[in-house]
Amino acid sequence: MKIQFMGAAQTVTGSCFIIETQKARFAVDCGMHQGNSVIEKRNMEMGPYDPAHIDFFLITHAHIDHTGLLPKMVTEGFHGKIFCTEPTADFLDIMLLDSAHIQEIEAEAQNRRGGRKGKKKVDPLYTKEDAVKVKQFVVPVAYHATFEPASNVRVTYKDAGHILGSAFLEVEIFEEGKWTRLVFSGDLGRPGASLVNDPELPKSTDYLFVESTYGDRNHKDESTSRQELAEAIAYSYANRQKVLIPAFALERTQEILYFLHKLDAEGKLPKDMPVFLDSPLAIRATEVFKKHPKYFDKEFQDLLAKGRDPLSVPNLRPTLTSEESMAINEYEGPAIVIAGSGMCNAGRIKHHLRHNAWKPGASIVFVGYQGVGTPGRSIVDGATYIRIFGEDVMVKAKVFTIGGFSAHAGQSQIVNWVADFVTAATKVFLIHGELEAQKILSGLLKEHFNVSVYIPEYLEEVTLEPGEAPVVALSRETSPTDFVDWEFLLQDTENKMQILRERLLSNKKRSLGEQADIRDRLVDLNSDLLTFISTLRS
Repeated sequence: MKIQFMGAAQTVTGSCFIIETQKARFAVDCGMHQGNSVIEKRNMEMGPYDPAHIDFFLITHAHIDHTGLLPKMVTEGFHGKIFCTEPTADFLDIMLLDSAHIQEIEAEAQNRRGGRKGKKKVDPLYTKEDAVKVKQFVVPVAYHATFEPASNVRVTYKDAGHILGSAFLEVEIFEEGKWTRLVFSGDLGRPGASLVNDPELPKSTDYLFVESTYGDRNHKDESTSRQELAEAIAYSYANRQKVLIPAFALERTQEILYFLHKLDAEGKLPKDMPVFLDSPLAIRATEVFKKHPKYFDKEFQDLLAKGRDPLSVPNLRPTLTSEESMAINEYEGPAIVIAGSGMCNAGRIKHHLRHNAWKPGASIVFVGYQGVGTPGRSIVDGATYIRIFGEDVMVKAKVFTIGGFSAHAGQSQIVNWVADFVTAATKVFLIHGELEAQKILSGLLKEHFNVSVYIPEYLEEVTLEPGEAPVVALSRETSPTDFVDWEFLLQDTENKMQILRERLLSNKKRSLGEQADIRDRLVDLNSDLLTFISTLRS
């Protein structure tokens, strides 16, 4: 079997991995490439995808960097099934329409500018009509319900704890008389995050494709982050200016609302300070959140059971229309403005930055990752000016970068997640991260687990050997770490089994599901152990 890295290869957007087996050709995710013009040009290059010959898509979650090219695939000939969880299916309806609206607006603006220079008219990447067509191919699936989308392919979705309905995938492929297990982390959440459950654990795997967005650093804890948000609010309130929060409409916005709800309960949110939710997409996404309460974590569900709405704050003012959005900049006095996009490269936040970034008393609060080449990254890196709508705008607002709100696992959280199921035979591929962060994480994984770690390049194709193969047959020269020390592997597996046995015998209360997962992993490891013993004897 082969896998080709269509995106999220040494970058944090464009997630798409095409797997080709003897009987099927399918893809995990279908993300839009976002960032600078060179990266975004990849969205137009459909040749390598060959959409008409993709049998199905497995979507991990609804963020545009994992789903944003689905309408383009449909217009280019894809007619298979798109599998995802139920919340993801509902989010897709609104996310793709919003993305299409942005494509149409940007094409219209480009044609206005180009027309004056005699340039050829450009078409949007896709239209709202194209986005609507995606829905007919979407098939919702449940967590833990293994299904077979093609002959000799089995798939299980499990909770990744990233956003509502997010999943990591266990993909099993039968070839040459062996089952090979691949795990795709999607975007991995951080334990203890608000709203969603902690990430679950996969069984042991032959190949692991794990995100590395924060492979080079850890996050601050929730209480520290909430205090920093309170400080930003207090700073701009005292200066009678606005707090700008560029936030992704899906999950991050809802988490910010939840934290504002908590700050209000603590008396740290001024009663006369309006909170403008200036994102039609975020407003609609919040309604989808409320439609799926069973996917929330226990703390959130307990609040709902008490009749409280954790996504509501006093003086909350949703602004759907562009007229309402423009009126915010006429509002005199302190206010909190939550608007997309999260990296400041599109949407209404650009207008608010143009009106407020140059004001010393204002605050810009970053609560998510800022990709290379985006205006948000420039501000975080200390730019004194940013280019907005063809105008250089000075940055004098106070900048806050609050990592504790990230929906991604930090470095130690990725390592801890991997520790529970990898063996020295597992082949690890680092995806969805920038190269420097990946290099650091790669070193840690090799040091802690004696695993082979590989960082693929954009459009690179890799051959995966079936079963528990000791060597990855790469499309370029392998490194010495691709060869396994079988005696070490034997000892490592025995150690993991002993840890699992101790967990089962511990006094800590575990659900029946957790106990079953541990027993399943023990069975898998025991099978591996017998294989390793046989190999050593031979």
